[in-house]
Amino acid sequence: MPEPVKKTVSAFAKKPKTQEAEEGSSVLFEAETEKPDAKVKWQCNSKDIATGAKYVMTAAGNKHSLSIKAITKEDANVYAVIAGGSKVKFDLKVVSKPGGPVQAPADAPGKSDVEPEKAPADPGPAPPSDPAPPTDPAPPAAAPTGEQPVVPAQDAPPAEDAQPPDTRQDLTGLFTEKPTSGNVTVGENITFVAKVCAESLLKKPTIKWFKGKWMDLASKSGKHLQLKETYDRNTKVYTFEMQIIAAKANFTGAYRCEVASRDKFDSCNFDLAVHEACATEGFDIRTAFRRTGADGKEDSGELDFSTLLKKREAVQVNAEPDSDVWNILCSAPSSEYEKIAFENGITDLRGMLKRLKKMKKKEEKKSAAFTKKLDPAYQVKKGHKIKLAIEVANPDVEVKWLKNGVDLLPTGSKYIFESVGNMRYLTINHCSLADDAAYSCVVGEEKCTTELFVQEPPVTIVKNLEDQMVMNGERVELMCEVSEEGANVRWEKDGVELTRDESFKYRFKKDGCKHVLIINEAMKEDCGHYKVKTNGGESMAEILVQEKDLEVYQSIADLTVKAKDQAVFKCEVSDEKVRGTWYKNGVEVKPDARVNITHIGRNHKLTIDDVKPEDEGDYTFVPDGHAFNLSAKLNFLDVKIDFVPRQDPPKIHLDCMGRTSDSTIVVVAGNKLRLDVPITGDPAPTVIWTKGGKASSVKADGEETEGPESSWTLKHGEVVTEGDSRVHVETTKGHCIFTIEGAERQDEGLYSVVVRNPAGEDTADINVKVVDVPDPPQTPRVLSVGEDSCVVQWDPPLFDGGQPIIGYVLERKKKKSYRWMRLNFDPYTDTTFEAKRMIEGMEYEMRVYAVNGIGMSRHSPASQPFVPVAPTSEPIGLCVDDISDTTISLKWRPPERIGSVELKGYGVEYCKEGTDEWIPAIQGLTDRTSLMIRDLTTGDKLQFRVRAFNMAGPSAASTLAQPVTIREIMQRPRIMIPRNLRQTFVKTVGETVNLMIKFQGKPRPKVIWSKDGEPLSPTFASVRNSEVDTILFIRKTERTHSGKYDLQVQIENVEDKASITLQVVDLPGAPEALKITDVWGFNVALEWKPPKDNGNCEISGYTIQKADKKTMEWFTVYEQYRRTNCVASDLIMGNEYVFRAFAINQVGLSLEPCNTTDSAYIQKTAMEYKPPSYKDHDFSQAPKFTHPLVNRSIIAGYSTTLSCSVRGSPKPKVTWFKNKMDISNEAKYRMLCRQGVLTLEIRKPCTFDGGVYMCRAVNDSGEDIVECKLEVRSQVPKEENKKED
Repeated sequence: MPEPVKKTVSAFAKKPKTQEAEEGSSVLFEAETEKPDAKVKWQCNSKDIATGAKYVMTAAGNKHSLSIKAITKEDANVYAVIAGGSKVKFDLKVVSKPGGPVQAPADAPGKSDVEPEKAPADPGPAPPSDPAPPTDPAPPAAAPTGEQPVVPAQDAPPAEDAQPPDTRQDLTGLFTEKPTSGNVTVGENITFVAKVCAESLLKKPTIKWFKGKWMDLASKSGKHLQLKETYDRNTKVYTFEMQIIAAKANFTGAYRCEVASRDKFDSCNFDLAVHEACATEGFDIRTAFRRTGADGKEDSGELDFSTLLKKREAVQVNAEPDSDVWNILCSAPSSEYEKIAFENGITDLRGMLKRLKKMKKKEEKKSAAFTKKLDPAYQVKKGHKIKLAIEVANPDVEVKWLKNGVDLLPTGSKYIFESVGNMRYLTINHCSLADDAAYSCVVGEEKCTTELFVQEPPVTIVKNLEDQMVMNGERVELMCEVSEEGANVRWEKDGVELTRDESFKYRFKKDGCKHVLIINEAMKEDCGHYKVKTNGGESMAEILVQEKDLEVYQSIADLTVKAKDQAVFKCEVSDEKVRGTWYKNGVEVKPDARVNITHIGRNHKLTIDDVKPEDEGDYTFVPDGHAFNLSAKLNFLDVKIDFVPRQDPPKIHLDCMGRTSDSTIVVVAGNKLRLDVPITGDPAPTVIWTKGGKASSVKADGEETEGPESSWTLKHGEVVTEGDSRVHVETTKGHCIFTIEGAERQDEGLYSVVVRNPAGEDTADINVKVVDVPDPPQTPRVLSVGEDSCVVQWDPPLFDGGQPIIGYVLERKKKKSYRWMRLNFDPYTDTTFEAKRMIEGMEYEMRVYAVNGIGMSRHSPASQPFVPVAPTSEPIGLCVDDISDTTISLKWRPPERIGSVELKGYGVEYCKEGTDEWIPAIQGLTDRTSLMIRDLTTGDKLQFRVRAFNMAGPSAASTLAQPVTIREIMQRPRIMIPRNLRQTFVKTVGETVNLMIKFQGKPRPKVIWSKDGEPLSPTFASVRNSEVDTILFIRKTERTHSGKYDLQVQIENVEDKASITLQVVDLPGAPEALKITDVWGFNVALEWKPPKDNGNCEISGYTIQKADKKTMEWFTVYEQYRRTNCVASDLIMGNEYVFRAFAINQVGLSLEPCNTTDSAYIQKTAMEYKPPSYKDHDFSQAPKFTHPLVNRSIIAGYSTTLSCSVRGSPKPKVTWFKNKMDISNEAKYRMLCRQGVLTLEIRKPCTFDGGVYMCRAVNDSGEDIVECKLEVRSQVPKEENKKED
């Protein structure tokens, strides 16, 4: 950071502003300077103005004014006022007198810098506007002329879609020549030039070129764009050029040039229009398909036929809500099939195209059986029903329906077949993807076929995209979640579909229902609105990319060196790629024999060898591309001894002494305040710093003062008193330095310095002003909301930080998100802002930052959550459902567009004809889409309307086409019998009967029920009647309830009749006379008679069972057997059987069976069993060792085992020997035998147990022997082991 005493302060306390005046009038520009004796100079178009008849300049103290009389169109220029090193530019805008034509002057300035910029130009080719005839170039300070009237900056409404005013521009006038708008023909070159004077700048200016609003052209340099920079040392002018080579039609648009240098900023807007070349005679179509290669070869470059394209006006097509995919496919080209399938939710596109191809090959033939055939294809939504209809020539013919060549059978309520006259219907209920097939109707040998397409429900977005703000080069992931796995989605950026390009800029990822768009390294051009689309919805989010802030890890420090020593300034920043420039007192440092500049990684170093007195000064390091710097001071310590008189009064050497006028030093809070005061005097004077009083109030030692708040005293270079740990006072030869680390607001005030020695004293006063960022603004308030916008207002901060508020920065976020999105990057001056481009129905919060010349405040508290929402569209289909003498029933359908917020309800109103007073039909709102309004006056002619209400208020009203007269209308009675009651209605005994039959008729008809011609008794069955239906209710049915029920609906002499047949069924009785008629072999013949009681329905079969008299366990022989005789076969010989039979009807089995009175015995046949003879197998086997004994060497004192395995049959006898001596009975040994494995265990053997061990196995078939040698070694004592070691 620069030292506070070196900070540039504007010489103007009040600056002149741009004004607008009429022709013939006068205008006055006023300015105030900080100093009353400052010299002020006025300019027009960079030329000095002298007082005369046209211009009058006055000066009174620090107030200066410029008056321009008898204004004409030629006076509309750029003016400037100069005082010291400060220059302020302003414009004079001249408008014609009322009633006169409005014309722009020939050298009128361009658009003001505070006018909002145009929206970014469309990158695609667009026909440019008619170019103006070529004129002489405008002067450097003036922008190109135009026919548009100049709009004052204060009248420009703040809009979020357009760029807000650039308040960073402080009219510092960095440009000495601005780029001007230009025209160019396709294929030609054009150059834009901007010049900046660096005479008053402390660092090199940085320039940026933009197209549209945000597109930085520095990253687009290459074949068609080149940026150049030159510097003239004599005039100290930087020249920046942007050259466009071989211009294309899509280069047309608005451009901007920005220049910045430390705390100064300036910008300029200009336009580029690219025109198509005029067509020559004998135009060849092949020349339009040219290649873009620069080497002139026929096969180089890319094909470019954009010259053949013409801009067409977009035609808006209203999509039908229930469009037929078949009709769309028939009229669409094959290239559009995939898009149509995506929009209509068709997943099996390949199968649909195959079936479509087969159907197109079929030719229509005349049919003798069919009068009207099926359409080629039908479409139905999943879960809905569809009705297929044909018309046959013969009304008595039988038809057969097929699905994919297989007969369709009526199963439940899925398929319903109807026959009405010559019409045949097939109704398919609850359509699923399994119903997507080919259906045929067959009549005799003729057949007509159709294709049924089942459309899946649209894929909706469950979790929306979220706005993101990232740094340049970071990875970005936009994630959404859809309702179905494997669904197809489409990604767009600013309306352009995104694909996987060659550079793999965008990556698309699917994980179940989640879809992710990945941008590996986000750049500035990736800013924009990204949208994901499905066939059932879309979601949009905004991505903002910001440049990374450069962090300082180590700043440069002040140095004090002696002559011929080495001075090293070193700093460290966060980015290794950032380069920088070193300055000394504002002049760039160039390396030479003594000065060396190095850059290694993040470290930047300036080394000065053999330091000389002229090397003393302020050194600054400025990183390229970043608006801050690092400063330090080099103090030269001269050891030269000067012989001066012994008695020299002290002297303070300041440009502005406190006795004449207070010198004010401005320091930013948190920075270091350093007051370096040159002093002289011999002997070395004592320095006293005080705060809170004038220097004249500080008395000599020993005298009392009225007391400054704080004081610091230095004597012979040592601090005598020091009040605050942040305050450091030091003195060097010829300088007294007062430093405060981290200045705070309470450090502001008057500081006095007094130097004393025996020869005298001197005093000076210095006024210090501490400025800071402002306090946060007050909590913002949301005044109103719209469909995608809101108007927010807030109060300014209580403390402005000592600097005027430049503007405000606003942010918003979704309620459930943690990411705040900035709405404006440039300070917004007003305290009311309209935020746009929000998502309807989403809950948002807002907060505000205040900005002054120092920086940005902390954010304000978040506003109350709000939801952008718009009223719904009007309800549709309002009509009269019913009317009587005092009531009317209305019904309607919900609005087509409801939005993302739920409906609160509907409001119904009416008014009498001839009046404008609308009366609510009910108190409050209704949730239903129908309403009966009661207590109306008979004969009144009323008009009715319905409005839908949501959070945003009422919608537009839906009104009846004409008024309605309240009077009942006569209607003939008519009974509507349900389809299931047109046939015999069957119920089981004990079940409940609840039949509801609707009817029509006005006035209310009389309802009469009868059974078999007799009136229906209330004890027999219950009847409940209403205005529109009647209910027959039987709580518990019996057999007596069966019969024919007649219903009669009568209004005066007019009546309608209907009949219903009720059949109450029960379980059948048992069969009768079950008997055994014959027994032979393993078979028994049975015979029986049907039951007397069939349960009021047909006997469908019998169940025959058998049981063995020993166990009496019943087993079924026949089930659903329809005859009254049968043969039971496969009976077991020697058993005696009995039989029983059950009767079956549609209710079930009879409760009791019919049993046979006698039994059937299955006789045995005589047979003698002779068992076969077998020869016994000899399993005997001589013993044989399968695993021998193994020689072993062991240590004495440790138990060991000897093992082997043997086989033999019968089991052999095993004997163990040692040195051919039997050891079976010795206690030292233990012998084991498990599954043929023989083990001899020797317990704690000694050296005498060594020898030859033998194992012998013996049985009746022979014997076998195996032996081994055992060596027992004595233990080695521990002492001997130690000696050996």
